[in-house]
Order: sequence, then C-alpha cells, then structure tokens
Amino acid sequence: MSKPRVRSSDADDYQGVPRPLAAMAKSFAGGFEIEPHQHPRDQLVYAVTGVMRVRTEREAWIVPPDRAVYLPAHTVHAISIHGRVEMRTLYIAGDARADLPPTPTVLEVSGLLRELVLAMIEEPVIYDEKGRAGAVAFLILAEIARARRLSLVIPMPRDPRLLRVCTALLADPASRQTLEGWVDTAGASVRTLARLFEAETALSFAVWRQRVRFHNALEAIVAGTPISQVAARNGYHSSSAFSAAFRKVMGQVPSSLRVDRPAA
Repeated sequence: MSKPRVRSSDADDYQGVPRPLAAMAKSFAGGFEIEPHQHPRDQLVYAVTGVMRVRTEREAWIVPPDRAVYLPAHTVHAISIHGRVEMRTLYIAGDARADLPPTPTVLEVSGLLRELVLAMIEEPVIYDEKGRAGAVAFLILAEIARARRLSLVIPMPRDPRLLRVCTALLADPASRQTLEGWVDTAGASVRTLARLFEAETALSFAVWRQRVRFHNALEAIVAGTPISQVAARNGYHSSSAFSAAFRKVMGQVPSSLRVDRPAA
C-alpha cells in the first residue's frame, strides 16, 4: 500500500490548483517573521492557536484566534508570529464567489467556519467537487461571505518619517514616550509629526497609540492574563475602566475573547 502524500506547506503549490479553494496547514514558532509577499489568489489567513500581526502597506492588524484576515489577490503583506501559531490558510480563486471581501479585512470566525476549515485540510488538494469536499468548500465560501467584518485595523502612514515612529510603536506598544520623544527617530518636529498623524492616519498620536495598545492587549487576554494585569500594563487603574475603553475602541469586552478551543 502506498503512503499518503504529505500536504505541501509551500504557498506557491496552491495558486494554480484547478479548484476554487485550496487549503494549507503550517506551523510557526514564536518570533518568526514572514517577509512582505503576495499571492495570485485571494487568501484567508487563520490561526487556530497563537496570535499573528498582519501588515499591508496601509494597514496593520493584530489577530487572535477566532479571527482571520481576508486578503484579496496581489495584496502585499507581512506576518509576525507571536507564540506558537498553527496557521490554516485558504487560497481562493478570484471567481469563486462574487460577494467575497473586496478589500483587506478582519473576519469573525464562527464555530462552523472553523470546523469547515479544519475539515478541508483533511481532504485531497484536488478534491471531488461533487463529493463531501465540494460541499465543504461551498459552505466555506458562503460562511466567509456572511462573516461579520471587524474594525480591528491600525491605519499605517506612507510618510517615511512617521512610518518609522509607527513601526517602532507596533514593535513596542508599551512605550511611554511622548510625541516629543520620537522627534529624533522621525527626523521631524513635534508639530510636523502631529500634523502627519492627522493627515495620514486620521487619528491623533494618542488615539493611534491607544488603538495599538488595545490590539496588543488582545495577545495577553487570549493567553489568559488577568484583565487587572492587562489594564495596569496599559495605563489603567481599574479593570472596569480598561474594559469600558476597550469596548469603545474594539467593539467588544475583553472577556468575550476568552473562548477556550482545542488546538487542531
């Protein structure tokens, strides 16, 4: 009896598959960096476990489990891995369905979509479109189309001076440096930096940094860190004040992220 062929973990092997959807499984150790790249197909990037930071030229997201990023074809993006990540990626043909997201966005992964993605990994890459796998693929596309879009986005600037500041803050959200403290890094005055923040991100420095901190808090919350500790690390004196501010910015209370799911 011949051994089953091992599923490829090379994304290039899935771009020309003669099926509307191809599923890839890959594991990453914490700290791994995936350099900027793009794919001919649309991509759904989903971490069953761990947290990812996904960045395009104009936006960045911090993505915990039960969230996924949808990237249309040819979107240049980079991914940072935080903690061990079990990534499940779908590569989707452009004509697979007309109502898929037209721009990069974060989607809520329903329990059904999660199980469908895991089921698709167990099917052959060249699956029977009239069989079980074809039905699973059809349902996956339907679930993606109806999935709730989430505003978990951090706008990124184009100006290289401000981009240096924003990149440094993404790497160290806990930094307490004021805008004045970033003058040397940027090579621009405080007034110029403040103007650039408003013009290029539509947010003030304080609001942009707060959003980054709340995104960063997702990692600690998902990891099970007590809300009181997360609040203190982000400059809040009480869990209730942190939770209220978090909900206002992120659209959900911190405790809603604590959904224990078994790893795939």
